[in-house]
Amino acid sequence: MEKPKHHIFVCSSFRASGEIKGKCNKKGSTDFIPYIENEILDRGMDALLTSTGCMKQCDNGPIMVIYPENFWYGNVESEDIIDEILDALEDGVAAEEYLLS
Repeated sequence: MEKPKHHIFVCSSFRASGEIKGKCNKKGSTDFIPYIENEILDRGMDALLTSTGCMKQCDNGPIMVIYPENFWYGNVESEDIIDEILDALEDGVAAEEYLLS
């Protein structure tokens, strides 16, 4: 397998012990994972999706990070926001409105 062009991480708030805790999970971040995966496939994007442990940005959760661009997005709380982020990524830019500073 070749390395993907983009690697998308979604915080699922897991702790090292495996305990699920934190705002990202409570705000439904794991519910978005199938949606994002389907969007990646439907759009034919060269991207890999990974669910992560806590990213230490709870006040801004749910968090979505895209590499190698190093785009950190906060308050990713709906499919509409995810669509805007993926649209921007396809255009080679950031979805500025949701970027964490």
